[in-house]
Amino acid sequence: MIHKHITMDTFHINTQISPQNLMDIVRSGKKISLSPEAVDRVSSCRQYLEQKISGNPKAIYGINTGFGALCNTIIPNEELETLQRNIVLSHACGTGREVPSDIVKAILLLKIQSLVLGHSGVKLDTVNLLVELYNRNILPVVFDTGSLGASGDLAPLAHLSLTLIGEGEVMHQGTRKTSAQALAEEGLQPVILGAKEGLALLNGTQFMGAYGNYCTVKAQELWQKAMAVAALSLEAYNGRKDPFMDSIHRVRPHEGQITAAQTMRRWIQNSQLIENGEKDVQDPYSFRCVPQVMGSSYDVIQFALNTFSTENNSVSDNPLIFPDEDVIVSGGNFHGQPLALALDMLAIALSEIGSISERRMYRMLAGKRGLPPFLAENAGLNSGYMILQYSTAAIASKNKQLCTPASADSIESSNGQEDHVSMGANAAVKCLEVLQNVESMLAFELMTAARAMEFRNKSEQSPALAKLLSDFRAALPHNPNDGYLHADMEKAIGFFRKFNPNEYLA
Repeated sequence: MIHKHITMDTFHINTQISPQNLMDIVRSGKKISLSPEAVDRVSSCRQYLEQKISGNPKAIYGINTGFGALCNTIIPNEELETLQRNIVLSHACGTGREVPSDIVKAILLLKIQSLVLGHSGVKLDTVNLLVELYNRNILPVVFDTGSLGASGDLAPLAHLSLTLIGEGEVMHQGTRKTSAQALAEEGLQPVILGAKEGLALLNGTQFMGAYGNYCTVKAQELWQKAMAVAALSLEAYNGRKDPFMDSIHRVRPHEGQITAAQTMRRWIQNSQLIENGEKDVQDPYSFRCVPQVMGSSYDVIQFALNTFSTENNSVSDNPLIFPDEDVIVSGGNFHGQPLALALDMLAIALSEIGSISERRMYRMLAGKRGLPPFLAENAGLNSGYMILQYSTAAIASKNKQLCTPASADSIESSNGQEDHVSMGANAAVKCLEVLQNVESMLAFELMTAARAMEFRNKSEQSPALAKLLSDFRAALPHNPNDGYLHADMEKAIGFFRKFNPNEYLA
């Protein structure tokens, strides 16, 4: 019965998963299955655990004890199933917004990946049901607020786990329904959680991790698009090419800075607008320092990629079971500090991409370098893009507020047992908000650069940027007069999210 929906186009869980792998699997609609090796690890660990606790009166945290500050309360063997069910029910107290479906799928996949590494002691039936939820798009309703990012992502993972026991709600076939209804429609039975299983499901960094994977992969894509927009703005502003010379960056060889300069050179290659015409002696920093600023963000994105790659292939449960060493030990792998720091850094790096973008936009509206004030034709009667910059500036300031590091905060919980927490879940949620904000800001810079190009000789553009401008104008035609800007902004955001820079640089 299990895996009857699996096709040849299947990802077999027994390999390392990078952030790009993870999001490719989620976006592709591929089914997943457990490799024989993964099945053996899960089964062997469960068999060891059951032998260990059989008739053993010794307290083993989370297996035959209460949780958190109740860790010294021993639970009789006949009540262990109730204990594990209770922890899922009592910890499902999330609030806030519902987590997007792609991220819920990523949480499911990351939870399965962690459990099959064979140190959590869950039953194979439990993992198999998680696989079925993923493959049949039975997506638990999870909320984005409630985790402190320390004892794992307890509240959101509890909501994820409710479906396994036939509780809570899911999105299934485009409809919100009870978990019990969705399972019945798919011919699936809830599981009865055994010793350790509820805790294994709830302890873990998969909520933070899923957001981090999603944001990091999107950040890579956004960075490439931002470079294209910066290059178009450079042409439109009649900027200089000198700051992108290879020799400048060889003597300060940060990887991101070198990559950013190379990328700018590719975009402006064969641009007569850049080569010709009178130039100011220097450009403002928002143009001249693109390699240094964008390069720094590039380096942070790479750091985040490495962090989440490691976490994707880690066990963040507690306690951990090591059958080969005959050890069950309580530690702190559920603490989200590595992810919290990476998410805070990523949010700041993304915010800086938006910050320098807004400054370039401001410069193009300043009425200098042969461009009219606010890029308005018949200025006065028309306001041009004056207020578009206001909106972008508002987003820039909002990002600054969101970039206050969550990881610098902590709050005591569980009667002092959990006395330092990472706040990584909060870092994760606001990182996504910053990412989405920066997408909008770059779309608005693209609008501005495209309008500024109406006052230049477009036949002198670089071929790559000319094609980008042509495609953008197909989506958003030039209007010399004031119009309903919000509608244009939405079209620009839609174009920005879809365009692929690689198609222009081939």
